[in-house]
Amino acid sequence: MQLPPGFASAPKKSAYDVVIVGGAIMGSAAAWFLTENPDFDGSILVLERAPDYAACSTAHTNSCIRQQFSTELNIRISQFTADYVKNLRERMGDERIPDLPIRNFGYLYLADNEAFAAHLRAAQAIQLAVGAETRLLTAEEIAAAYPFYNVDDILLGSINTKDEGYWDGAAVFDWLRRLARERGAEYVADEVVSMKLNAAGTRVGSVRLAGGAEVACGHVVNCSGPRAARTARMAGIDLPVEPRKRYSWIFKAERPLDRDLPLTIDPSGVHVRENGGGTYLAGGHPEHDPAAEPDDFTMDHGFWEEHAWPIIATRIPQFEAVKVTSAWIGHYAMNVLDRNAIAGPHPVVGNFHFMNGFSGHGLQQAPAMGRGLAEWIAYGEYRSLDLSPFGFGRIAENRPIPESAVI
Repeated sequence: MQLPPGFASAPKKSAYDVVIVGGAIMGSAAAWFLTENPDFDGSILVLERAPDYAACSTAHTNSCIRQQFSTELNIRISQFTADYVKNLRERMGDERIPDLPIRNFGYLYLADNEAFAAHLRAAQAIQLAVGAETRLLTAEEIAAAYPFYNVDDILLGSINTKDEGYWDGAAVFDWLRRLARERGAEYVADEVVSMKLNAAGTRVGSVRLAGGAEVACGHVVNCSGPRAARTARMAGIDLPVEPRKRYSWIFKAERPLDRDLPLTIDPSGVHVRENGGGTYLAGGHPEHDPAAEPDDFTMDHGFWEEHAWPIIATRIPQFEAVKVTSAWIGHYAMNVLDRNAIAGPHPVVGNFHFMNGFSGHGLQQAPAMGRGLAEWIAYGEYRSLDLSPFGFGRIAENRPIPESAVI
């Protein structure tokens, strides 16, 4: 196999201070922020089983950011990412990095019943308290601002157009990976197949690779996305993270809208947004949403014709005539306990760290999670943003912190 630039076929050394399992945006954020931390000067090995990244969740993301969460910590995480992305050249200290603005068309949640309207009001109160600019709109106000919607069944909408919309996640991923490598993080195209713990079961001593090498490690970081539970199982840990298939389509409209389309979350769960050039991106999943194999990218084309498109055309009648130009399957790494991230070290296997279970909002959380991981490894604590509520302790205690705003 011809390796992509920047990848080696085998580790150069037999031991590393930090071994990162998974080299997509989460693993690359961990690597970059470790190299950026002034109090960490150790060695870093990033292991990526598929270095072309063609099938990873990062490659299949819809690449948007929002502050409309129901959990305060998730809002603060997104606020950090928004600031980081908008100031990426300064933050990463490299003049080669271009400006990467956020295209603020916003997210528009639509409520067609009083229970969900009450939820939007409660979520807005949390969002406003931490500096978001979420606005609640009546059906009449939605129709005035966006006359293309059919709002006959809508009671309330919620929208925020500050630091909420599209951002170039692929470019940010590329710079995290590139600059981490330039600062000495070693990227190897190989897969972890087993881990060896010490006699007490309190530390991972080494990882064995599919290529045959055994690598000793000071810390192991699980950044393996939809495969996170498999990686954790190698350390004897049960992790409630499952791959869930998510469908995406890009379509061209015969009659494009005359203004940007917010990322619109229909009460059905189907969503659609502006994509530029008279094209739009839609997504959704069937009501029956079982765990999937991480290599299952089988598309159900009937789901578009029979479910997603009729919903979109009913909500936006101008989309009655559209042509799908591309479609794909991605995977959420779904935390089935509470749909929130799992971050930080394991309480027993103390050098095994989680960056897992993001349930569809991982791309926008990668910078904050990478920074937090680097702080924990360097200092044994979070110093910028306290991510400890997302620690594994709540998993072991079956103590969920539910995030309701999962699309």
